[in-house]
Amino acid sequence: MPLPLLPTCLVGSYPQPDWLIDRKKLAGRFPPRVRAKELWRVAPEWLEQAQNDATLLAIRDQERAGLDIITDGEMRRESYSNRFATALEGVDIDNPGTALDRSGHPNPVPRVAGKVRRKHAVEVGDVKFLRAATSRMIKMTVPGPFTMSQQAQNDFYKDEEEMALDYAAAVNAEIKDLFTAGADIVQIDEPYMQARPEKARKYGLKALNAALKGVTGTTAVHICFGYAAVIHVRPEGYSFLPELEGAAVKQVSIETAQSSLDCAVLDKLPSKTIILGVIDLSDMKVETPETVAARIRRALPHVPAERIIVAPDCGMKYLPRDVAFGKMCAMVEGAKIVRGELKT
Repeated sequence: MPLPLLPTCLVGSYPQPDWLIDRKKLAGRFPPRVRAKELWRVAPEWLEQAQNDATLLAIRDQERAGLDIITDGEMRRESYSNRFATALEGVDIDNPGTALDRSGHPNPVPRVAGKVRRKHAVEVGDVKFLRAATSRMIKMTVPGPFTMSQQAQNDFYKDEEEMALDYAAAVNAEIKDLFTAGADIVQIDEPYMQARPEKARKYGLKALNAALKGVTGTTAVHICFGYAAVIHVRPEGYSFLPELEGAAVKQVSIETAQSSLDCAVLDKLPSKTIILGVIDLSDMKVETPETVAARIRRALPHVPAERIIVAPDCGMKYLPRDVAFGKMCAMVEGAKIVRGELKT
């Protein structure tokens, strides 16, 4: 189905049910970079079935709310990055390393002890399940090569750039398989480009473009200030954003709600569709549609409506499910308000 003006979607994640994952444990720690199997409430022999059921719930919630582009809610993931990052060859998951998280705190991370390669497809089954479950346009997310290089301890490569480029090759193979499996959009999550802009300027864009080499489907990159549940303070603006005009992606996902971002910076991304974050994930109060509409209007002097997709600031993983659903509904109604104004 063709998308309407100002289509709506999630960034990626949706809250996992309490019967699937221990949400108190999840919220009480930094996002896991190595595997965190202790978070799951379901026995291993029933886990895949439970994750499938949770994915169907996430899909139906998105459809009921009226979203135009559907994700799988990342129900099978302990974090946005660790499921893919720990499935790669060259990574010693039994003897993890340590790296500083974007909050500045040490966190266990994959230890790179050999050449990073993709052994097999990681998310292809997820895309096929999602494609079979909805007739709407679908999006799948993968962690970006730069971000994974920052969430690892390098005990093999001569420098981080070389490591990031091998991560990029792994991501490139995965993206191509995801499109073959039925994805309409594939989004690369690169929050560490904002967290470490100096390194991102040195080789982050190079790694991102390497991950997109030969890819012909619609691609996006998500860059943010971190989960609101973990990183509470927002800067006034992005430290790495105009540079993404040079990225091979078609869409750039940003947050504007919690940070009250000056949308004038979007003038510097003239060729990109903007996935516009208009839902504040730090506030447990559900926005009114009018509040959402006002946040959309702030971007219109800088980006034509034809190049805007309406979304939350970031993943909804840490929100209570009822709050997340309410915010999705408000987002859809807010987009309808502005859509109606533009058509009159």
